[in-house]
Amino acid sequence: MTATLTAPAVAPPSAAGPRRRRRTLSPTLLAFVLVPLLVETLWVFWPALQGVYLSFTSWDGVSPAVMVGFGNYAELFSDPTFGRAFLDTVLWLVLFGGLSALGGLGMALLLLKDRRGVGFYRAALFTPVVFSLVATALIWQAIYQPDGLVNTILGALGLDSWQHSWLSDANTALYAVIVPALWRQIGYIMVLYLAGLKGIDPTLYEAATVDGASRWQQFTKITLPQLSSVNSVVLSVIIIDSLRSFDVVWALTRGGPYHSSELLSTYMYSTAFQSLRLGYASALAVVIFVLAFGVILTYLVRAFRDADA
Repeated sequence: MTATLTAPAVAPPSAAGPRRRRRTLSPTLLAFVLVPLLVETLWVFWPALQGVYLSFTSWDGVSPAVMVGFGNYAELFSDPTFGRAFLDTVLWLVLFGGLSALGGLGMALLLLKDRRGVGFYRAALFTPVVFSLVATALIWQAIYQPDGLVNTILGALGLDSWQHSWLSDANTALYAVIVPALWRQIGYIMVLYLAGLKGIDPTLYEAATVDGASRWQQFTKITLPQLSSVNSVVLSVIIIDSLRSFDVVWALTRGGPYHSSELLSTYMYSTAFQSLRLGYASALAVVIFVLAFGVILTYLVRAFRDADA
């Protein structure tokens, strides 16, 4: 008696091929994507577009806006206060940005290695970041008073001729306002550079030491190139913070005396809410945006070209 083995029946392949499973987006995923996009559109993009539109109008915030074309932008070129504010903003960008970057990188290099007490110094440098700019301005306003800490120290050092009202002097007001802004910014930049420095492979420094490279050569050939991505972030943060610096300047000097510490941000605010020229103030806001976007875009394009080379 023999048994006959038969192969199991196999269904013929479909002419249409294997059926593909449709992928559907989860409603939860859509909510996480669309809700922030909607909020961003209502609170950021739409007001920005409205600001661009208002920059071509003359509007006091109450009566209907009157279209003036490029009249507001043409007035900027003949406005001496705008010229002074523009130059002060560029000076603020160079001094505030350069000193905060150098100071933050210097502090990060000093406090990089974990040793006794380093945590305290890191926290002490970062503490001003937690304070609001208004609170920071009030603290420094007391320091700059005629009988404040600065003049007291100068008197104790025998430099009585250097004592004066720092915030009411047109020659020193802008520089006096930069100091509290730096006091707050250096700690933040330090944290960014600390994160970048900790991400550098230590074997690179070990190999450089074996090859006889000096500390300066290690810094220029290893540290700086490895921090290129962090530098892009730091530059963006510095430019944005510089161009939107308002609180500390307004709380200390309100742009005075005689517009000696006037920035584009403070001039925009006073024009909009004191002079009620919202159309002209919108043109100032567009100039601030173009200035920030142009500088950041130029640097990023150059950085990407250097990375691809």
